[in-house]
Amino acid sequence: MDRNTIIGLGVIGLLLVGYSIFTKPQREAQVAERSRLDSIARVEQVRAMAAAQQAETQLSTNESESIETADSLSMERLEGELGDFANAATGTSESVVLENEQVKLSFSTLGGRPYTVELKQYQTHDSLPLYLFDGDSTIFALQFFAENRNINTGELYFQPAIEKLTGEDGRSYQQLTMKMDISESASISYIYRLFDDDYMLDFDMRFKGLDQYRTDRMEFKFDFYAPSQEKGYQNEAMYTTLYYRYKGGDVESFKSRSKKELEEVTETTRISWIAFSQQFFSTILIADEHFNGAYMLQERFNDPGKYVRRFSTSVDIPYDRTGDQLIGMQLYFGPNKFQSLKGYGDLGLQNVVTVGGAMLRWINAFVVIPIFGWLNKYFVNYGIIILLLTLIIKVALFPLTYKSFKSQAVMRLLKPQVDEIGERYPKKDDAMKKQQATMDLYKKAGANPMGGCLPMLLQFPILYAMFRFFPTSIELRQEGFLWAHDLSTYDSILTLPWDIPMYGDHVSLFTLLMTVTTMLSMRYNNQAGAGSSQMPGMKTMMYIMPVMFMFILNNFSAGLTYYYFLANVITLGQNFLFKRFIDEEKIMQKINAKKNKPAKKSKFAQRLESIQKQQSQKQSLG
Repeated sequence: MDRNTIIGLGVIGLLLVGYSIFTKPQREAQVAERSRLDSIARVEQVRAMAAAQQAETQLSTNESESIETADSLSMERLEGELGDFANAATGTSESVVLENEQVKLSFSTLGGRPYTVELKQYQTHDSLPLYLFDGDSTIFALQFFAENRNINTGELYFQPAIEKLTGEDGRSYQQLTMKMDISESASISYIYRLFDDDYMLDFDMRFKGLDQYRTDRMEFKFDFYAPSQEKGYQNEAMYTTLYYRYKGGDVESFKSRSKKELEEVTETTRISWIAFSQQFFSTILIADEHFNGAYMLQERFNDPGKYVRRFSTSVDIPYDRTGDQLIGMQLYFGPNKFQSLKGYGDLGLQNVVTVGGAMLRWINAFVVIPIFGWLNKYFVNYGIIILLLTLIIKVALFPLTYKSFKSQAVMRLLKPQVDEIGERYPKKDDAMKKQQATMDLYKKAGANPMGGCLPMLLQFPILYAMFRFFPTSIELRQEGFLWAHDLSTYDSILTLPWDIPMYGDHVSLFTLLMTVTTMLSMRYNNQAGAGSSQMPGMKTMMYIMPVMFMFILNNFSAGLTYYYFLANVITLGQNFLFKRFIDEEKIMQKINAKKNKPAKKSKFAQRLESIQKQQSQKQSLG
């Protein structure tokens, strides 16, 4: 290291030592100042926290005072709007359940009403719990004026009390009392009683001390949306409608097939019950005595969705203005079983089951349903039951079928002679002579040209009765047979990628089988009869009609098309046996014998001939 380097390092060292000595007082002053500032900041922070806590306490106090003031103002407003009924305007909505083996009813203390109704023995088509309605879509409330104030009990709170009791007949039941205290001397109570193993719910309204509120009349409003339960929306919507019965009178209904989106009616006469009926289940409001009148409405939803209909009714209950009264009612939540509904006595609830009108209803009510129920006692498979039902009906109609076939055989044997008459009178001007000669031939042979048609026409009411019975038969609901998973709706062996107008987006095998056997049956009858020469359009109709039915019935109950298929097969079998065992030569001999035998004169002809002889004798004497 040279001399200059050593001198440079020494100078740098002296400078560093001098800088350190010079700045030491300044650093001590800075540390002292920072310590002072930190102390001030801590003091200010404590003061700020104390001030904030004090402000929060003051704010909380102000808020409490504001809430109390708001509650006070709200209560004053409610008292102004509702009067004494404001006591029931606040509360907590709670759920209370009544339940037996058949139904589970959930009630809400808000409005004291049924909130949900679940039928425990049934499921929707996609295996979900089946609810007749849910609380969010339901209105169940009394509406009336009390001291000129409009009161709606659906917006007020009730206090529940539930107990298990036994009736005088020994039947046990659960009783739920929903009570709304208006004042110390006035109250409204809803009393619900659910018996074991029953779909019927007793429902009483008890009024106490309402005379002081100058209430003149009361309306009870029941409004809900009917949810879709079934696979076939088209059929479900078709058989969903509103029924009502006049006191001691007829049952009326809205037209289920109506295309109107909204239908309504106001009845000022006494009503016994109002039913909101779906394809397989119903909700029915029943008066112990009567309703003074009712406004009823149904709204149709044409597009498949969560709901099928909106039902609404407002009934005028028989309130007597005394203020102390018990009004008895019932609510039915259950299946549309004809015999079960009939078991409720003279109410006539079985009328909500769609089985046809007039004669068709008589056939189903007194013939088909009893036979169906009797077979159900011995067989559990409904495919077998339908087969046996078809056989029983066919056996009962056998005399008519045999007479029809025999008449067709006679007409077929006479056809060559009828053709000869046609050749004898080829001109259009000779049509009357041709017709007269043909009728003379039939008369001499003892043949009736309508003999083959009338017995068949008499069978049509049975066929149409089945058309009305199967789609609404709850016994078939979710009952499978062969490839059909549910005989109450259509069977599908193929789902199409598109929807064919009037046909649908699926292929029903039972409908195809019905169509083919219908064509075969019509073709056979055409050949067995007098031929199609007299009816040129018959051959075309033979193919058009079955195809039309295929389009119409593709979306209908598999039980229905299965029945029609079986009926066609049995008819073909009967015709085969008839053709084999009926001796046509013997029939022809009888025809010839009748033709050669002098025609027996009628009594009228004999009297006319006698009168003519008497006149001739008088003229000769004269």
